[in-house]
Amino acid sequence: MIDYLLTEEQVMIRDLCRQITEEKIKPVAAEYDKTGEFPWDVLKVIAQSDLFGVYIEEQYGGMGGGVMELCIATEEFSKGCGGIALGYSATALGTYPIILFGTEEQKKKYLPPIAKGEKLAAFGLTEPAAGSDASAIQTTAKKEGDHYILNGTKHFISNGGDAEIYTIIAMTDKSKGPRGASLFVVEKGTPGFTFGKKEDKMGIRASSTRELVFTDCKIPKENLLGKEGMGFIAAMRTFDQSRPGIGAQAVGIAQGALDAAVQYARERKQFGKAISTFQGIQWMLADMATQVEAARALVYASAREVDAGKKDVGKDSAMAKLFASDVAMKVSTDAVQIFGGYGYMREYPVEKFMRDAKITQIYEGTNQIQRNIIGLALIKDSAKK
Repeated sequence: MIDYLLTEEQVMIRDLCRQITEEKIKPVAAEYDKTGEFPWDVLKVIAQSDLFGVYIEEQYGGMGGGVMELCIATEEFSKGCGGIALGYSATALGTYPIILFGTEEQKKKYLPPIAKGEKLAAFGLTEPAAGSDASAIQTTAKKEGDHYILNGTKHFISNGGDAEIYTIIAMTDKSKGPRGASLFVVEKGTPGFTFGKKEDKMGIRASSTRELVFTDCKIPKENLLGKEGMGFIAAMRTFDQSRPGIGAQAVGIAQGALDAAVQYARERKQFGKAISTFQGIQWMLADMATQVEAARALVYASAREVDAGKKDVGKDSAMAKLFASDVAMKVSTDAVQIFGGYGYMREYPVEKFMRDAKITQIYEGTNQIQRNIIGLALIKDSAKK
């Protein structure tokens, strides 16, 4: 692995997350994948290790790190299980809108319990008829006196039902299109806020995915994040912060698959010798390792750009998510191939890595949408020259 010149604190975070992955995640990953239960026991260990606050400022109970620290932790957890890791990283996705747009009062209220791991968070943008076209959302928020009344349904929400704090995009003025969307905090238990069924997924099965249903859900006006009409901008800025984290999840899944493939190649014998001695296998492993390292470099570089305060990070964050998720799918598929027939069996870990990898090409904007973002940014940058 290339030396990325991590700080002493970043190395400490990496090593602690690596230890948790080896001792607490890997032994239970297959069982959680089988049952689809939410991994509360593992997340409690992560909370007790003060890792939920690595990207939250110290004044709100966090470690004072940033996206880079979040990526390091997410990558390590994902080496053990992409689904368990998502319970952790999806909380960050739901928290970033508060970090980016919350008032001081809102931050003091919501960030400390998240930083301590006492409460999980989730982000609600996707709807049954609004996936890649985020501007087509139908959930409404009508202001009535000192409150907003929410009506609508959010779809495929990670941490749905298990999170306590939700950041929700809703339309406050449909006539303005995307400029009529606003951002709100909605707490679990609010009257009129309920959940649909838990989805039965192909991969990341330890992660809970549910519908969020709002039926005349009344929330105080103080729960508005930023100003009315800022919702779509807030969502895009949130994704600029969070997409390197999806890239980190993909890198972790790919590294886990690669590690398993290397170990298996050393142990599996054919024609009287380990298959690791065959040039065809060596070339596959070499390509896999190179792709993983290139993805890691891009993810870390984009995370550091975000933390450095670079303004236009959308293209680079999209590149990190796009490339790393494609690598995760390619490397995990190659790992299954190296395992041969055994790779297709649930007794071995690589088929799970392949199933978990697929979602990284889909959520937080499909990779086709990422290509749109990158292409439009290139054209825009060229026009400035």
